Amino acid sequence: MSAPTAVDVRARIREVLARDVLPYAGQWERQRHISATGWRDMGRAGLFSHPHTGPGFLDSAVLLEELGNTGYAGIRAAVGVHAYMAASYLEMFGSPEQRAAYRPGMLAGTTVAALAISEDAAGSDLRRLSTVATPDGTGGYRVTGVKRHVANGSRAGLFVVLARIGEPVAGSGLTGAALLLVDAGLPGVTREPEPMIGWHAADVCRIGLTDVPVAGNRLIGRPERTLLYLMQALNMERMVAGLLAVGGVMHCVDLVDRFARSHQIKDAPLSANQSVRHRIADLRAQLDLVRQYGYHAARSHSRGELDVRTASVLKLQATELAVSAAQTCVQFHGARGYREDSAAARLYRDAMAGTIAAGASELMREMIFEG
Repeated sequence: MSAPTAVDVRARIREVLARDVLPYAGQWERQRHISATGWRDMGRAGLFSHPHTGPGFLDSAVLLEELGNTGYAGIRAAVGVHAYMAASYLEMFGSPEQRAAYRPGMLAGTTVAALAISEDAAGSDLRRLSTVATPDGTGGYRVTGVKRHVANGSRAGLFVVLARIGEPVAGSGLTGAALLLVDAGLPGVTREPEPMIGWHAADVCRIGLTDVPVAGNRLIGRPERTLLYLMQALNMERMVAGLLAVGGVMHCVDLVDRFARSHQIKDAPLSANQSVRHRIADLRAQLDLVRQYGYHAARSHSRGELDVRTASVLKLQATELAVSAAQTCVQFHGARGYREDSAAARLYRDAMAGTIAAGASELMREMIFEG
């Protein structure tokens, strides 16, 4: 691909982002969440309507790149979680009734979705999950636990919650666990902001669940298949994270290039220095490689063939390149790049989160080694 269908799709997406996102991005960063109007505007523009699977997903890959290319990783994370990560559980494993109940609001941006998976003792090690869904005797559940690092936490109307059903069985992994659709307005749901170094607009929160009543028809799929659901969804999440990071690198390299060509040192542009030109060339070459690998991952997903290794390679390489590119961006800008209000500093703050969220780089290396 240069990206499939790329020119028209990319131009259309850039037009929407320029109209409905970029004019408000700074405000959303400062208030640390996307406004309700912003969510609705993006929904009205169709940003949440791109396919999760099939040939149409190649258009989604372009959308994810361009979200990253806005330069606001908190916004891209919030939208990625809502429109692809949380939505994937509903689209891939939910019942027709569940999709009918939630999809219209999610597509319109009137219902924001969030993933409530991670816990203090159960990040990547989901066997240590402590949130429990206890059968209530009427076909429903009572859910109790604490979820951490939940993007869209204060604005979400829907949480996709991972919980154990009853007591864990030794050596059973996730047997007995379930995924539940939990409405944010239910009694017993509390939210508390968790300020992060970066990703300010991602609205990251601690979510408390205390004896929350969840109807039986909000159970996603079959509990005995929960581990399989998670494995499939995590592959998609990591691919999405990688594609978003690719867009972030695109933005960063463009910023570095423009600055190097315009900033004067001793009556010559910074780019007159060979080492500067070569560093930018290296970043471009690395970006080209990881970008093409991202399209390979998107094609694989569109055919239903995305595997752990491919998703892990993309996420590892794209997010670590984002860190390297952001470091270069700050270094080239000098003191002005280290100012808290600079675009370079924001890119630098945001980049590290990509190497942690949806599976840290160390875990990705383990996956690649085992695969």
